[in-house]
Amino acid sequence: MLFANIVNSTGVLLILSAFFLLTTGKIKPDNRWYLLMNLTGAGLACFGSWLIHAIPFVFLEGTWAIVALVALLRKK
Repeated sequence: MLFANIVNSTGVLLILSAFFLLTTGKIKPDNRWYLLMNLTGAGLACFGSWLIHAIPFVFLEGTWAIVALVALLRKK
């Protein structure tokens, strides 16, 4: 359970950090770092949710990661 908590916490920290940077105007929503932080954070949170069998959050975070990935791929 400790591993799942670390994975989930790291993912959530990345997502919240991206949100903080966005809302304080330090980063724009189409910035690669913003999208990468969301993709990585959501991916970790999705995996961590899978580890603890929190299926609704697997769908939530999985969708979040897919949206961030699509936005990142369109950016190139």
